[in-house]
Amino acid sequence: MTRIATVELHKEELKFSAGHFMIVSGLERETMHGHDYQIQVSFNTTITENGMAFDCRTYKAALLRLCSSLDYRFILPAESVYLRLEETDTHYIAHMQQEQIPFLKRDAIALPICNVTMEELSNWFLQQLIQDRLMLKKDGIHGITVKVFNGRGESGATTWQNHSKDTAVEA
Repeated sequence: MTRIATVELHKEELKFSAGHFMIVSGLERETMHGHDYQIQVSFNTTITENGMAFDCRTYKAALLRLCSSLDYRFILPAESVYLRLEETDTHYIAHMQQEQIPFLKRDAIALPICNVTMEELSNWFLQQLIQDRLMLKKDGIHGITVKVFNGRGESGATTWQNHSKDTAVEA
């Protein structure tokens, strides 16, 4: 009999502090500000014969690396339809409307997201976790939900599910 479980990682150290502005429309953006973000990840998985689903230390280490890459950085959306990023050797220059906002590269990071929102950040984290489909299959993981909290009791979440009929992970 197959036993299914949910394993959650919501450790104090799964966090990062970052600056951003949210793009409201082609004409409006928030002022620059920051949040203390917290990450929570739930894995839908199969319990093995030894009573354990998988070694969650691997995923915790990956999440810690991802959080560290964003910590104390200003996050810029590289795929926004309203904001154009220009890149020089030392700067990102954000162009929106008539504004040109320079950011030192050592202080900022451009992510392949369309806006810096909790839901976009949760999807970015999720995409990083599901890159190694063979490892997901080996670990019996059939679904992952990533929640990003912005420190004010609000969160955005993204879910991935393996919808294939067998235990293989979709490509």
